[in-house]
Amino acid sequence: MRILITGGTGQVGKVLAADLLQHGHEVIALSRNPQRPHDLPAGVQMAQWDARTAAGWGHLADGADAIVNLAGENIAGSSFIPARWTEERKKRLRDSRINAGKAVVEAVQAAAKKPRVVVQASAVGYYGSHDNQVALPETAPAGDDFLGQLCVEWEDSTKPVEEMGVRRVITRAGVLLSFQEGALARLALPFKLFGGGPMGSGKQPFPWIHPADQAAATRYLIEQETASGVFNLAAPGATTNAEFAKVLGKVMRRPSLLPVPGFALRLVVGEVADVVLEGQRAVPQRLLDMGYTFHFPDAESALHDLYGK
Repeated sequence: MRILITGGTGQVGKVLAADLLQHGHEVIALSRNPQRPHDLPAGVQMAQWDARTAAGWGHLADGADAIVNLAGENIAGSSFIPARWTEERKKRLRDSRINAGKAVVEAVQAAAKKPRVVVQASAVGYYGSHDNQVALPETAPAGDDFLGQLCVEWEDSTKPVEEMGVRRVITRAGVLLSFQEGALARLALPFKLFGGGPMGSGKQPFPWIHPADQAAATRYLIEQETASGVFNLAAPGATTNAEFAKVLGKVMRRPSLLPVPGFALRLVVGEVADVVLEGQRAVPQRLLDMGYTFHFPDAESALHDLYGK
């Protein structure tokens, strides 16, 4: 298959591209700066786009098998300390997602031979905050907080392709366990300093996914012609923040005794702290029902793999 990836130079895109190449697919990554070194896997083709329109790249959608829309400014920002959600930043987060979705729709609309599937990225933050006792399948309603409503608009940005006869898959991903753009580096630092522990009460759900599973599950949903609609991309091994912290400490051979007070975290980063202080136990029910087998279904196996232990 020939597969286009918007946001293909980010960490999720890189791992997905490597997985697709390994399974014999052709990959084209869209980037606003394709000439800049991106450390992409060998074999990935690059194409330029402005992340707002189909200008200059839309022809690539004609005859492509799939478009994976990952584009969107990082929720936590690029610095080690998460960036506050100021009104200006909220607008950037929204615009980067909506504009990219519109660009994909424009390209599909202009294509004589339309892609067979568009995969639209989203996040389990769609569901808002819930108690750990509440299991959330893909049919659960959206939350009314900022992140929940952002995800609603993000998902809807590519909805028009369905009216063009294109199969559409929505992937609501959990917290990515990655040392690059994911949360793992931020979570691990206190443990390195022997000051690790749960965040806030620790009782909140902590939905997560290993990068390899995020990539493999996305490829699986591209290849499965019957797959459409929403799929939760979160490991089936449900865990709380405190349970995850305990496993992280075990794998890193560090204690997990010092909780990070919720008020202190909110004082430093503001509303963005809700990403870890609140949560949702998203269940990958549809993915499991379709027969996908997680490579890393529990936190211990995932962290052992990531730390090479």
